[in-house]
Amino acid sequence: MELGDKLVCQGVERVVMEATGSYWRPFFYLLEARGLDCWLVNARDVKNVPGRPKTDKLDAVWLAELAERGMVRTSFVPPKAVRQLRDFTRTRTVFVQERTRHKHRVDKALQDAQIKLSDVVSDLFGRSGRAMLDALVTGERNPRALAELAQGSLVKKKTALAEALTGQFEDHHARLLGVLLSTVDHLTGQIHELDRLIAQTLEEISTSDDGPGTEPSSGVSGRVLAEKLDAVPGIGSATAQIILAEIGADMSRFPTPEHLVSWAKLCPRTIQSGAKNTAGPAGQGNPWLKGALGEAANAAARANTFLGAGYRRIVKRRGHAKASSPSPARSSSSPGT
Repeated sequence: MELGDKLVCQGVERVVMEATGSYWRPFFYLLEARGLDCWLVNARDVKNVPGRPKTDKLDAVWLAELAERGMVRTSFVPPKAVRQLRDFTRTRTVFVQERTRHKHRVDKALQDAQIKLSDVVSDLFGRSGRAMLDALVTGERNPRALAELAQGSLVKKKTALAEALTGQFEDHHARLLGVLLSTVDHLTGQIHELDRLIAQTLEEISTSDDGPGTEPSSGVSGRVLAEKLDAVPGIGSATAQIILAEIGADMSRFPTPEHLVSWAKLCPRTIQSGAKNTAGPAGQGNPWLKGALGEAANAAARANTFLGAGYRRIVKRRGHAKASSPSPARSSSSPGT
């Protein structure tokens, strides 16, 4: 905070810093709050000349010289509202994964008691499955009575349900199952609260005000942008929110769709030496964005659309990974892509 006051008093307008882990965040956010134009640069792009002495002071001088001559490229740091949305979406993703793990533990506890309910019920936490689980926790042990709780299409499978529910379910299984179910319910409640916070944050994200750290004028709210992404085949509402949180609403940062694909590390890296061109690894990239786009690609592959037809045509000869990966040629030929 003292540094920010000192820089403002000296008339400094721009601060350039290296992206080193997460240590840049407090400096970036505090100096940004003081009205300074903060640039975050990749340490690989500003690497000093080999053989020269390396000290913190010399590194700072080198960064200043590169910025003065316009020889650095800024890394993508979303504005504050988008960063808040990103915190909510990432936390929701973690909670959904944790809830899935606890659901698997529920099935494991049932298997330990020789209860093969998952062999008959496709969703243990559907209406019928959850009713049977709650009955087991409250003390019901009669397989036929448990099978009578079936609803919908499972009514025709009461005999198979009774056989699957026949086992050695004891009191300690019921206590363990109760703890697991309460944890699943708690996580479900937290996920619903995060959904509410995400919807509220999307309403607060506006692209109508220009200024430092804001999106360009377009008059489109975050909610409308998420709805437009939701219309793309394979992208649901949650995936649309994640994409918007990870890449923001200002697409002017990426000159072409190919630049965005490259930034997300979803295309092979080109390595050229003389007349020889080879493809290197794509790199780590943004795991939150790559996970959401991977789910969207898998969903689009199953859809009866242009994208699904293209996937089914390519997968026969090139495999799933190649068929579901982004392609610049296919991207430019379809508005949905």
